[in-house]
Amino acid sequence: MISLHAVTKQFPNGTHALEGITANIEAGEFLALLGPSGCGKSTLLRLLAGLDAPSSGQIAWHAAHQPGPGDIGYVFQDATLLPWASAAENVYLPLRLRGRGRAESAAHVSATLARVGLAEFAGTRPKALSGGMKMRVSIARALVCDPMLLLMDEPFAALDEFTRHRLQDDLHRLWRESGKTIIFVTHSIYEAAYLASRILVMSPRPGRIAANIPARVPEGPTRRESAEYIALVHQVTETFRQVMPA
Repeated sequence: MISLHAVTKQFPNGTHALEGITANIEAGEFLALLGPSGCGKSTLLRLLAGLDAPSSGQIAWHAAHQPGPGDIGYVFQDATLLPWASAAENVYLPLRLRGRGRAESAAHVSATLARVGLAEFAGTRPKALSGGMKMRVSIARALVCDPMLLLMDEPFAALDEFTRHRLQDDLHRLWRESGKTIIFVTHSIYEAAYLASRILVMSPRPGRIAANIPARVPEGPTRRESAEYIALVHQVTETFRQVMPA
């Protein structure tokens, strides 16, 4: 879907965020960008979204996957919902910005909220929603335009462990059912190993790709307890020991 060649990003203040990122992103994969805080993971996500440009290098979309309006969904670490608007109105926002009428969009908005388990909370404002529910609304808002690429910047980092596990399960199921391409930023080894079909381990700033690790963990309710998952966690942990400075 996307090829990155020698992508480097240095900001005007002198911060050298990324250096020589070369990678391919395949259509339909769940790719985790895993690394310590400050290694350029979020910067790379912004470059992929077109919100910023590389200082050097190239990001190329393959001809069959050239993105159009609404083809890239973005979920931030904070839910960033409009506090005065209901859950449904927040999800409707991207459609409204593209000129879609409220009446013609109502059924699709309702279906998207149901997809993330919030069918009964369409009329609820953010102040009455839990942290996990707010993040579900944010995910629904990113999905409502049916993007082919979903970019997620540590969306579960601020949640308690129980809620985080539930949302991980829901997101993994959504990916399997939809076949969308997801790029997920995290600094949690356990989260990356559980969610991803492939993990790119990034070194401390300036961020480089230190390892490219396929994640072959069997599906099912015992996924977290499987020998494959435990082995993958150990493999990624050992990679970090080699990457991190002493």
